[in-house]
Amino acid sequence: MFHKSKTAYMEKQMSETKDYKKEYKALYLPKTEPMIIDIPEINYVSIQGEGNPNEKDGEYQKALGVLYAIQYTIKMSKKRTQTMEGYFDYVVPPLEGLWWLNEGDSWSSKSKYNWISLIRLPEFVTEEVFQWAVTEVNHKKGVDTSNAKYLKILEGLCVQCLHIGSYDSEPETLKRMECFIEKNGLVMDKTDDRRHHEIYLSDPRKTDSAKLKTVLRIPVKRLI
Repeated sequence: MFHKSKTAYMEKQMSETKDYKKEYKALYLPKTEPMIIDIPEINYVSIQGEGNPNEKDGEYQKALGVLYAIQYTIKMSKKRTQTMEGYFDYVVPPLEGLWWLNEGDSWSSKSKYNWISLIRLPEFVTEEVFQWAVTEVNHKKGVDTSNAKYLKILEGLCVQCLHIGSYDSEPETLKRMECFIEKNGLVMDKTDDRRHHEIYLSDPRKTDSAKLKTVLRIPVKRLI
C-alpha cells in the first residue's frame, strides 16, 4: 500500500493538485437548466442514517465530522515518510447526499428523512487504503468510524440541474426537472440503488441561503 521512498515520487506527483470540480465540470458545475447526463462509477466514503439534518449535534452532523476526518487523513498522508501507491494531491470534493423517505412519510417532516452522506474518494483509494484511514481516525482521533463505508455507485442515466437558493426552495427546481423528464421521453427511476442525489457546492455556514448552490440529480430511464 505504501512506497518505501517518497521524495522523487512526491516531486513528480504533487506538482499539481487535482480539483474534481474543475476537471469534471459536467458532474459538478451544471447550468441552471435541466440536462441529461450519464454518470460513471465513482467511489465514496459514506455514512447512512436517518433524521433531521439540521438537528444540532444530531446523527447527520456527527456523520459529516467522520467523513471529513477520514478524507483529510487520506489527503494528508502525503506527509508520511512512506506514501500511498498512486497518491496524488487533491482538493477534497464537495459533500454529497442521497435522500429518500419511507412509504407514507412526507418531505415536510425532516425527522423522517433517510440519507446517505458521502464524499468522493480519489482513484488511488482502494478498500485497503480506506480501511487504513478508518483505523487511523479511530485510533488517533478517538472518533467512532464504525458506520463509515467504502461505497461504489454507478448512477448511470440521470437528469441534473443547478439549484440556486435555500434547500427548502428546491421543489421549484425539481418541478422544472420533472417537466424536462416528461418532455424528453424519460421517466424517473428511483430504486433502492438509485436515489435523489444532491451535491453541495456552498457552505451554508458562510453563504446566504438565497445564494446557496446545490446540484440536484434525479435517476431516470428511457421509455421503451
